[in-house]
This record gives sequence, structure tokens and C-alpha cells, in this order.
Amino acid sequence: MSQFLSNCTASALADAAANLLAGSLVAFPTETVYGLGADACNADAVAQIYSVKGRPSDHPLIVHVASVDALNDWADEIPEYAISLARDFWPGPMTLVVRRSALAQDFLTGGQDTVGVRVPSHPVALGLLEAFAKAGGKGVAAPSANRFGNVSPTTAQAVLKELGAYLSDKDQVLDGGACEIGVESTIIDCTGVAPLILRPGAITSEMIFQSTGPVLEGNVSSPSVNRLEIRVSGSLESHYAPTAKVVLDRAPIAGEGFIAMADIATGEDVVRLAAPTSHQDFARVLYSALRSADEAGLSTVVVMQPLGDGIAIAIRDRLKRSSGGR
Repeated sequence: MSQFLSNCTASALADAAANLLAGSLVAFPTETVYGLGADACNADAVAQIYSVKGRPSDHPLIVHVASVDALNDWADEIPEYAISLARDFWPGPMTLVVRRSALAQDFLTGGQDTVGVRVPSHPVALGLLEAFAKAGGKGVAAPSANRFGNVSPTTAQAVLKELGAYLSDKDQVLDGGACEIGVESTIIDCTGVAPLILRPGAITSEMIFQSTGPVLEGNVSSPSVNRLEIRVSGSLESHYAPTAKVVLDRAPIAGEGFIAMADIATGEDVVRLAAPTSHQDFARVLYSALRSADEAGLSTVVVMQPLGDGIAIAIRDRLKRSSGGR
């Protein structure tokens, strides 16, 4: 077992929470992907996240908290529709971007007047956050536990392979198994008159509409909606990329990797990396399949994108950015 890898007993989670408060980093599973966590109120610890990831300092981090009630610590203004979203979808794969309170400092928000907050549903993540709150912590800043722009990890082993050389002896990786959803949380801007989806995920526009009514989609900025220009995780044109070149929606040739729904045949001498049977399965295995392409030394991965709505929209978003390369 790696020196960084830890089990997920109650005592281990309490130890990890104490380590966070002491300024160390703890990578942990969420239902979406693994996150690299630090005490969100500790500037030096947060700086370590940026250093380990090679992440630009103006790229904001998401604060993970143990309960809906903790949103009040981080937000200065919370519209009613944001409260409705939190009640309906937390714990779960949704991040709310709100106008920040004094607790959210520039080192966390990339200098913006907003902060992203979420309550994950993975039992290990919730156990860690609850232990952290019990020990006096306010929240854990946690982007995905990978080098900036690379494929997000969905297992502890992927975290170790990606970041093991950058972690200190005091840092930890909590092994909670493979992530259930496999793509990052839906990010919703809650600074205007209606929710605006900034990054699609498992919480879809249809689900949000059922909770709040009308939903804005795309990059909306106009006085009529009083909308801020907000930078969020995963918003760059090139992101989520393996070393291999990702090519979308064409027939693969011999020697190339291939990811497509199970009913799409594999050509002769094509390396099949994944054959999901549903859109949920596609999301769950996508990143591990992209990583396996690099492990196999492939130069090109062809992906036939899933059609339709729901989480397929999030899959296509990630693949479009992945195809932009590193």
C-alpha cells in the first residue's frame, strides 16, 4: 500500500480531518470524481493545492461542506431558488455559485466576488466533512485531484499515479472505491434572477426546472439578468485531456482506441477501451477509459458521443474540451 493511501474507518476520517486542520492535503472520493482537499480558511494549505495541481491562481476552488446549513457561512446573499436547489439536490452532485461572505477570501475565489459551494453525497466525503466540522473546520476547498487540465481521477489509484510525486509525506489519499457518477458536478450560477448552468452534470436542466422554474443555459451576461462574469472549474476550452489525442465522431482505424456505446461495433485491430450500455455507464467509465489509453501508449482515442439529453449533455461537454488537447 502507498504511504499516502488510507482506509476509511471513522477513526481514519477523524485523523484526516485533523490533518486538514493542521494544513495538510487530503484527497477523497466524491460521487463525481476524487477531490484534492485543504482547509478552505487556510491560505497556505490552499496554496499547496494550486502548487500540487499546477493550477492557475486565478482559477477558483469549490468549497465542500457537510450540510445545507453551512451555506450561510460562505454566502452573503442567497436567493430563494438557491435554497430550493440546495434542499432538493444536496447532498449530491451540484455546486451553487453565490455571492461570497467575508469567510471566502481571494485566495479561494481567484479574486472574484463569488464562491462555489457543494455538499457531496459520497459517504466517505460526508464522513470527512462531518469530522472536519466537528473539529472546528468551516469547509474543505477541493478541486479534482489531478494535474490541471488533465483527466479527472475516479479511483484512489488514479490519484496516486497522477499526484503521488507531488504530495508531501503528511498528505493523504482516502480510498473510497470507484466514483459512482464519473463526471464533475453541475455548476449553477445563483447570482442573478434565475439559475444559470455554467457547467453541465448529473443534475440536469430538467431537474433544476422542476425545482425552481425557468433555467438559463449558456454564457449569459446582460443587465436584464444582473449576471456577473464568473470563472468556474472546467470552463476552459481545453480540459479533461489525456496525453492521447481525442477525436470525436468518426470511424476509428487500426491501432486507435475506441469508446462508444455497446451497440456500436469495434473495427478490426481497433483497441476497444469502453462499451457502456447506458449514458450513466458512459459517464462512469469515461475518464478511466481515457486514462487506460495513455497506459496502453495509444496516440489517438476516437469517441462516438452519446446523443440526447440528461447526463449525455455533460459527457459531450467534457469530450469537447478533452478534444482540445492539453
